[in-house]
Amino acid sequence: METFLIRALQLIMSLSLLVIIHEGGHFLFSRLFKVRVEKFYIFFDPWFSLFKFKPKNSDTEYGVGWVPLGGYVKISGMIDESMDTEQMKQPAQPWEFRSKPAWQRLLIMIGGVLMNFLLAIFIYSMILFHWGDSYISLQDMTYGMKFNERAQEIGFRDGDILLRADEQPLERFGMDMLRNVAEARTVTVLRDGKETEIYMPEISLLDIAKEEPMFLDILRPNVVDSVIAGGPLAIAGVQKGDSILAVNNMPVGSWNEFTEKLEGFRSDAETNGAEYAEFSLVYSHQGMRDTVAVRTDSLFMVRATSMLDYKVTTRHFNFFESFPAGVKLGVNTLKGYVNDMKYVFTKEGAKSVGGFGTIGSIFPKVWDWHRFWEMTAFLSIILAFMNILPIPALDGGHVLFLLYEIVARRKPSDKFMEYAQMVGMFLLFALLIWANFNDIMRFVF
Repeated sequence: METFLIRALQLIMSLSLLVIIHEGGHFLFSRLFKVRVEKFYIFFDPWFSLFKFKPKNSDTEYGVGWVPLGGYVKISGMIDESMDTEQMKQPAQPWEFRSKPAWQRLLIMIGGVLMNFLLAIFIYSMILFHWGDSYISLQDMTYGMKFNERAQEIGFRDGDILLRADEQPLERFGMDMLRNVAEARTVTVLRDGKETEIYMPEISLLDIAKEEPMFLDILRPNVVDSVIAGGPLAIAGVQKGDSILAVNNMPVGSWNEFTEKLEGFRSDAETNGAEYAEFSLVYSHQGMRDTVAVRTDSLFMVRATSMLDYKVTTRHFNFFESFPAGVKLGVNTLKGYVNDMKYVFTKEGAKSVGGFGTIGSIFPKVWDWHRFWEMTAFLSIILAFMNILPIPALDGGHVLFLLYEIVARRKPSDKFMEYAQMVGMFLLFALLIWANFNDIMRFVF
């Protein structure tokens, strides 16, 4: 329950900030061009609102709605989420959106997307300024990688150290690395002190990202890091530094293999309706082999002391250096996200679309400001990109119609805009329902 509340609070804080900044972008350009903004709301407020106020001598009502699906600004003289068609039947007023030149209306519509992207760059810059950029280079992971069966069929071997995807150096473990490997024609690894080229078949990033065990993972030696004091393993004599050699007489060569077998035991126990599974564990202590009976519900060990031994590369940035580095990080993040969008239009990609549960799960289980700001910047990038898509009811749909107006020198009719808005809202609600349905199905099954 505590984990759920921590994640939920982070999600609400992050989305609230992103909504304020996004709608603030529309508001800023509207006021810059003297367009009246009637409402500025966080969340939607059908029938009633949780809170609202209107400052004296202001045209704008500020408030908080009760439906947490985003937010909106109601701009005078514009067909939007409010579907206020009665206003559009009245003569156009100088302060209305429809009375302004097309280029001003275009800037008003892209204002939200622009502010979200600028926010992401600013957050990334401040992360780099405050925490720097710390990572363990793939070349410094001297134990190499652990590969699943599919990767080994391609030609990888446990212990390979990743060097390059085509001619692009592979620097750090993560999704960018996996994307580069999946899209490469050849991957160069260091094996037994020699460079070896592996020719890659056509594979889908989406497929290998979901594989269990992972297509490639950090190879962790089969060495015990710690044992809970007073627990069954401690009583049996297992200590830090001992090596796990076999389970149920099946040899294990790495901690990865040990955890895979452990998960298999747990899964079998669950299938058979048992609370736990029993197995024998062979370990080595100071060169002496011993065997102990273990239950899966009593196994308390922290894996892989090897990560503590690797050299950590850290780059620090002063205040002025952090901004170009933040721009580069933001642009690269956007490129990666746009590149991965092609998988959404596949059968597996459609099943992978997630709603609020999926978004909330990307936040850490414990409060971590570093991770919180990283995820907020990433979500800001996503919000910017999704909103600029040329879909009616999104900013990108309005931008598309404005570009048509600029090129054709004629506006789409108000009736066309009404129908387009309704179609767009239907599509968005259908996507929202589908995404959250996927979350429910993943939770249930």
